[in-house]
Amino acid sequence: MSVEIIGFIGLVCLFAMLALRFPVALSMIIVGFFGTLFATEQKMIELGLPIDRAWAQGWKTALSNLSGETFEAASNYNLLVIPLFILMGNLAGVSGMSNSLFGAAYAFLGHLRGGLASATIAGCAGFAALSGSSLAAAVTMGRVALPEMRRFRYDDSLATGAVAAGGTLGFLIPPSGGMIIYAILTEQSIGQLFMAGIIPGILLTLLFILVISLQVWWRPDLGPAGERSSATEKFRALMKALPITSIIFLTIAGMYTGFFTPVEASAVGAVLTFIIAVVRGSLSLRQLRLVGLQTMSATSTVFLILIGAFVFIPFMSLTEIPVRLVGFLTALPVGDLGILLVVIAVYVFLGTFLEGIAMMVLTLPVVLPVASTLGWDLVWFGIIVVIVLEMGMISPPIGINVFVVKSIAPDVPMTRIFAGIWPFWFAMIVMLALLVVFPQIALFLPQTMF
Repeated sequence: MSVEIIGFIGLVCLFAMLALRFPVALSMIIVGFFGTLFATEQKMIELGLPIDRAWAQGWKTALSNLSGETFEAASNYNLLVIPLFILMGNLAGVSGMSNSLFGAAYAFLGHLRGGLASATIAGCAGFAALSGSSLAAAVTMGRVALPEMRRFRYDDSLATGAVAAGGTLGFLIPPSGGMIIYAILTEQSIGQLFMAGIIPGILLTLLFILVISLQVWWRPDLGPAGERSSATEKFRALMKALPITSIIFLTIAGMYTGFFTPVEASAVGAVLTFIIAVVRGSLSLRQLRLVGLQTMSATSTVFLILIGAFVFIPFMSLTEIPVRLVGFLTALPVGDLGILLVVIAVYVFLGTFLEGIAMMVLTLPVVLPVASTLGWDLVWFGIIVVIVLEMGMISPPIGINVFVVKSIAPDVPMTRIFAGIWPFWFAMIVMLALLVVFPQIALFLPQTMF
């Protein structure tokens, strides 16, 4: 049995375990460990070692890989940004800062047709810059915005679709948990990836708002106009949101100018968010305990997935499947653009049944050699991957953000929610097209960093 066959058997076992709803991280650890064991044994046999010595070498390599990669993932200094940004987002969520963001957006947009939905998108974008989490943005803003949209008799599909789609911005706008994992797996700069997500994040936010405007222009009954805020009310709303927006500006500007590293920026952001929450009197001991537990739970989940990826990647390298795939794709008579479209199509398909981070750690070991061989800028390609993963978060039948919104609005049928996400899904397609035609949308800020 060749190592390539062992690799394909490992992939079949992995997808079978995922289909049975086995945890992604443990699936990768198990397949990576035993795959490394059998692949190493086969290679030793091919080199002429006796079966017993080849078997012993396989166990030695597999155990060394498991312990070494686990230690490397757990001791990586750059990964400190994960718990700190998660902590910052959780503090912002429990202390009611999301209400201030939505209030400021509502004050300026609420009086327009579809204005509440547009304010929800803007609020999600702002909260994404605090939390870095798609689910947190969808849950937090959904609880604030959905009751308001129902009060003004918004169509259920538009209201829930806006929350589900707006939540995906947490995966693109820095600090993005997805970008951190991409940076670690591809050995790219976290700071540069964060900067690369800013302009695409703003443009995608504007595209979402444009989609809402077009829908209510075509059918005004989808999103009736809300109450108009006076100049005084707008000023007060801005002042309430000023501390949160100041933290966002400080952390991003600090990374851009080189004054902060991403790790330092995450620490500064977490401390300032904690101070503001305490000053506002919105953080009790019970809430602080809840924040701590939520942060540790989310951090451990992300780290376990990373450990699984680190164990699985060497197995893929041993099987030489990525090398064969590179040869196959580069031989296709479709050019670089055609190969990129094939990769995007595969990601879109996988996004219908795999969760975003899981899909990223599973596919990057195979896709990354293709991108490197074709000379694609890996920072630009990272933004492409993140946006495609965003599409998966609202794609049927598994779109995780749709199920989050369903938990907030249990009386809205799933068909109505999925009907509301399609205009936003096509807006993401437009964003991808813009990035392919104009790569500088993503690369301009990273290339001008200090």
